[in-house]
Amino acid sequence: MPTSAGDHREIAESYGSDAERYDRTRPRYPEALVERIVAGSPGRDVLDVGAGTGIAGLAFRARGCRVLGVEPDARMAAFARRKGLDVEIARFEEWDPAGRDFDAVVAGTAWHWVDPVAGAAQAARVLRPRGRLALFWNAFQPAPEVAEALTRAYARAVPDLPFDWRRLNSPDSHASVLAPAADGIRRAAAFGEPEEWRFAWDRVYTREEWLDQVPTFGGHGQLPTGKLDALLDSVGDAVDALGGSFSMRYSAVVLTAERTG
Repeated sequence: MPTSAGDHREIAESYGSDAERYDRTRPRYPEALVERIVAGSPGRDVLDVGAGTGIAGLAFRARGCRVLGVEPDARMAAFARRKGLDVEIARFEEWDPAGRDFDAVVAGTAWHWVDPVAGAAQAARVLRPRGRLALFWNAFQPAPEVAEALTRAYARAVPDLPFDWRRLNSPDSHASVLAPAADGIRRAAAFGEPEEWRFAWDRVYTREEWLDQVPTFGGHGQLPTGKLDALLDSVGDAVDALGGSFSMRYSAVVLTAERTG
């Protein structure tokens, strides 16, 4: 996958080009995850960092929270606003809270786009004492036969896109995201020791549902049209060979810490 700063930025900015697809296809978060974060916060004022189309923010609002989103992509922000979420357009590190503070700062599948040190420092500034920083992601954990089928499909269609689904079953598969986030929290010197919470859940995908989501994966939106079409055909064949549908296991991973002081 792309690793340069320019590619990183290009991927981050690509999601808004099809915000409707992103909102339609991206997995939601387990209710237990939302409930535990709310229960571990001193109140119900929530700041949603990298709010996107409002997937996470609206889940917290449904639990009785007052939610403000911060989102750098105006297209994603506009989509979230149409769904009723209050969103301000800015990169979180540069956002002006204008004296406002919150009981929880959350980020659903977004913190890897935030500078982990500057982001944690900004979170510390806007959190009330004992407020909670909660960063979470849905991690794929495909069954071995699904991982093997998807890996072979990618190798056939886009051998220059290294995407090995078999590696996602490792307990350390999300370490590249969690480690810098935890380091940023520690360097802010304003939080207790970060904790990890995990919530396992499953979803059955039909062929059409899975293929609808594939273009929203990181780096996939930058594939030339011909290569993306070839990948979708190859993955579609793989799902057909699995019986036309399959169950994807997810582990919703939360990195969280309490504001001290």
